[in-house]
Amino acid sequence: MAERVFLTLSSPPLPSQHTPTAMALFSGAASARIIPSVSLSSSRSFFSLSSSSSSLQCLRSSPRISHLFLNQRRAEVRVSSGGYGTVSAPKSFASDPDQLKSAREDIKELLRSKFCHPILIRLGWHDAGTYNKNIEEWPQRGGANGSLRFEIELKHAANAGLVNALKLLQPIKDKYSGVTYADLFQLAGATAVEEAGGPKLPMKYGRVDVSGPEQCPEEGRLPDAGPPSPADHLRQVFYRMGLNDKEIVALSGAHTLGRARPDRSGWGKPETKYTKDGPGAPGGQSWTVQWLKFDNSYFKDIKEKKDEDLLILPTDAALFEDPSFKVYAEKYAEDQETFFKDYAEAHAKLSNLGAKFDPPEGIVIDESPNAGAEKFVAAKYSTGKRELSEAMKQKIRAEYEAVGGSPDKPLQSNYFLNIMIIIAVLALLTSLLGN
Repeated sequence: MAERVFLTLSSPPLPSQHTPTAMALFSGAASARIIPSVSLSSSRSFFSLSSSSSSLQCLRSSPRISHLFLNQRRAEVRVSSGGYGTVSAPKSFASDPDQLKSAREDIKELLRSKFCHPILIRLGWHDAGTYNKNIEEWPQRGGANGSLRFEIELKHAANAGLVNALKLLQPIKDKYSGVTYADLFQLAGATAVEEAGGPKLPMKYGRVDVSGPEQCPEEGRLPDAGPPSPADHLRQVFYRMGLNDKEIVALSGAHTLGRARPDRSGWGKPETKYTKDGPGAPGGQSWTVQWLKFDNSYFKDIKEKKDEDLLILPTDAALFEDPSFKVYAEKYAEDQETFFKDYAEAHAKLSNLGAKFDPPEGIVIDESPNAGAEKFVAAKYSTGKRELSEAMKQKIRAEYEAVGGSPDKPLQSNYFLNIMIIIAVLALLTSLLGN
């Protein structure tokens, strides 16, 4: 009869997979290196969002540690005369929730010191934007799987300059080895949007990384900024991802951040009155005046076309030229609250495309899905004629409906309670009249 014993699993030390000048990730005999570069740039891609800073040192040397052994657990092993049986040990999730939270704080500090919001958003988008809904297999379908860390994909024309975003994030990845690259890219992009004044994004994490460069998608899946038929091109690319016209226009609004440089992407002016003094390395042409503030000015500026110092790409102009796109572009130019709502939904959807989650339901690191929602303060509405915000109206409506009511009908009566009250009142009246 087999005895039952317990063994503690631990991982053997892994060989270093980095050099002082480039990070090499090995899969068998194959290896991939990050392209040395020192410029934050925008590319010819529609997703061009760039922010410049000073030259960066190459990736520092650091061993990679398998996240599967972050939380060591005991595994039950059955021992018999025939030898050891199969080890069945529960493994940790793709990313550690506590490390995700800590990494987010480090990203916030990075944003405050480097002003790199645009390029971090672009990094996350380009990792996810290779998704093809017509391919079921992972990782062949592309999407948010961390493949953009490999040289072969970084060399794609649409990804020009993104090696610099990777260099910015690599120290954080080294510090928090329990966070996958796929999660780190999306966490950085979402944090950049929120820290620039954008909406709170309903993000989840737990994305699994691809293991080697042979799993990178082929070039040509990302949109171009200047195709012959901009509207048709946008639909061809985004429909392949499973996105619709509203989501295309909402996501375009992220161009409210960033600059383009003609010497790198072929678009924009070398310098404008809005970019000549930085922040970061001066130069380039921005889509908006305040190009590190997330708001709806992108739509307003394209609609007005009054400022020659502001950039308008062919794919930007198409938003007000195509009848279907124009409906949403006009709405977002007038209503920032609606833009924020639609953008938050579209960004979160994009960030999940093609991803394989572990656990399958993902990991939510915010306290609650309503974190950041407006809190009710009675004194705020106790004087004057102040209109309730839409968020507060929805909160009140939800609480009202939770107890069976709605604006269209009264609360349901509790007939038993009503009868008891009537009997009590009649008994009291009878007692008084008797006296």
